[in-house]
Amino acid sequence: MTDQAEAVKFHTGYIAIVGRPNVGKSTLLNKLVGQKLSITSRKPQTTRQRITGIVTLDDAQLLFVDTPGFQKKHASALNRSMNRSVTQALAAVDVVLMVVEADHFSDDDRAVMALLPAGRPVLLAINKTDRLKERGALLPFIEKITKHRAFDEVIPISATKGHAVDTLGRVIAKYLPLAPAIYTEDEITESSERFLAAEMVREKLFRLLGDELPYGCAVLIERFVMEGTMRRISGSIIVDKESHKGIVVGAKGSRLREIGTLARLDMQKLFDGKVHLELWVRVKNGWSDSDRALKQLGYD
Repeated sequence: MTDQAEAVKFHTGYIAIVGRPNVGKSTLLNKLVGQKLSITSRKPQTTRQRITGIVTLDDAQLLFVDTPGFQKKHASALNRSMNRSVTQALAAVDVVLMVVEADHFSDDDRAVMALLPAGRPVLLAINKTDRLKERGALLPFIEKITKHRAFDEVIPISATKGHAVDTLGRVIAKYLPLAPAIYTEDEITESSERFLAAEMVREKLFRLLGDELPYGCAVLIERFVMEGTMRRISGSIIVDKESHKGIVVGAKGSRLREIGTLARLDMQKLFDGKVHLELWVRVKNGWSDSDRALKQLGYD
């Protein structure tokens, strides 16, 4: 068989993972890829920017785009940027995967459903099925959702447990266009290491700080240099208020050291090499509601 004939049978395309905040989109992306790319926490809207994860199968290459949770409750420049990221992703992909939480369908889910495009395959993943008290509740829940919109496929999964995640990937593959692979088998993301380093730090802010403070923080990587196999990384944690700086730093710098240590360990695992990480905390008042500041921080 010629290479051209083999390529014709291969499917490649982009899939947007969309849903309201906290339905498990980032956990699902990580499970699909088999590597931690998208940061996670128990707090909603941890993801702020699009992250692409690459999954290569025998007959397909799936390019998953993890998007921020779409929401209408806040109107800051940052939230407008996050919502814009969702709508732009929906306009540029081959397949849409909407994720909902098992036995939980709200107005926020309906708002996402209203954004789903016509003329393209749209699949529904019902996540967190392992939390259902009664398995028999699943079918009525599916019927409830599909009254609002018809989906090409409905796949119950548990991203945390890995239940049916491989099946989900194979189902999606058959909806992708016939095209050769874009990336090699060992590539797992389009995102730069610099961007991923910032995300690893930001995740620790969500996990180690209080409920509200992480939303007023951003991370800017100012230096990323390779010295042999060592990555030397320097960055700033941007906070919105002077009073927040001391909380992030902690007593005698203890909190900042913990953030840096945990982030460095994650980076070393992801990059498969040694990392030297230095972090500072800087105050930039009103950064999350400033289009100029957001652009400097790498937001669309």
